[in-house]
Amino acid sequence: MYVTQALARYAASLQKAPPPEEVLHHAKRAVVDWFASAFAGLSVSPVPMLERVLADDLGHGAATLLRGGAATPRAAALIHGAAAHAAEVDDSFRDAMYHPGAATVAAALAAAQQAGCSGLRFLRGVIAGYEISTRIGVALGRSHYLYWHNSGTVGTFGAAAAAGVVLGLDEAGHAHALATAATFAAGLQQAFRTDSMSKPLHTGRAAEGGCLAAQLAAAGVTGGADVLEGDSGFGVAMSDEADWSHVACTLGRDFHIARLTVKNHVGCGHTFAAVDAALELRRAHPFAIEDISGIAIETYRPALDIACHVLPETANEARFSMRYVVATALVDGSLRQQAYTPARMADPVVRRLMACTQVAVDPELDDAFPRERSARVTLTLTDGTRLVHLQRHRKGDPELPLRDDELNAKFIELVAPVVGETPARELLAQLWRLELRSDVLGLGRP
Repeated sequence: MYVTQALARYAASLQKAPPPEEVLHHAKRAVVDWFASAFAGLSVSPVPMLERVLADDLGHGAATLLRGGAATPRAAALIHGAAAHAAEVDDSFRDAMYHPGAATVAAALAAAQQAGCSGLRFLRGVIAGYEISTRIGVALGRSHYLYWHNSGTVGTFGAAAAAGVVLGLDEAGHAHALATAATFAAGLQQAFRTDSMSKPLHTGRAAEGGCLAAQLAAAGVTGGADVLEGDSGFGVAMSDEADWSHVACTLGRDFHIARLTVKNHVGCGHTFAAVDAALELRRAHPFAIEDISGIAIETYRPALDIACHVLPETANEARFSMRYVVATALVDGSLRQQAYTPARMADPVVRRLMACTQVAVDPELDDAFPRERSARVTLTLTDGTRLVHLQRHRKGDPELPLRDDELNAKFIELVAPVVGETPARELLAQLWRLELRSDVLGLGRP
């Protein structure tokens, strides 16, 4: 049996057996977090420009945009997939080095509105997308992450699996959808190593590509069954270590959707262990910011490769600056959306702390990646005192998860400024009862 066929068997099985109650709860958590991330990203570039470019696909179609108005399912998937990643507050699955929600939920929602299906079927699609795509990400290994943006590449499979379940594909149809998704998958890390608006487009195109792959499979379009493990296939082309031998072994027993990382800060998740360490030092020791004479950050290699900007000049660069986010967290005591305003970025206190910050790779912490996302922060004070904290896990990781009430607070913080406090709370209540809805038409519409 080819990999696409093994994964397809699981996707098809989700249409028959109800998911365990705990898994359904985690699926609803993922959807709540997705809506929070998507609303937060609606006004972040390039999402407004994307809507203008796609004008011909708006005003008609079976899907509904979060801003209001109709759209074709593919356009809705593209716009919402980009929006959900644009503000850098979306979920991740650590072992796959991957943000699964942005593309998966966007495609599931677009396809569910096209199909007019129930909220429960929509949630089943979400579960399929998470479970299948995260396993593909794990199988590709760390070498895939050297050059490729997993949220764009692996995300295409999550979108295809989710849309496939929603559209009611049979086992063969799921295999063809996943095979076609493999030929659509892309997204280069270099696109966000310098200042650009490309990164959210990766998840947008993944959502669109996966949705299209499922639609094509429903129409009878076939794909190469061995496209993942073949001699010229996806694994060989995009990884030095792809291992497909166990990719489907634990499907239906070990649910990855129950082990997500839900972001507790705003910005690049690779910086969050260092941010948490800095905040713990701030909480535990009564020092004044002006007493800090040096900051040393030790962490794993990809964190420094990706959060690489030394002197960020734009909000996008600031989100990917280890020095900036740690300095801002020390000054403000948090890392929220206001951290990326021009006034905060120009703050002389923050700039002074950045100038006295050193970053380095710790071999032990690097060896533990991607299983652990750890950082050690050392503050040196003007009197020579050294304060050290090693943060093994980030707040929001499976070991330190956000409780439901903390997730709800994140949702209100991000959604209420866009739609208003009362509509935000009403939408949140609807999302926690999704399995009871007869359809998801207009879900999230103001």
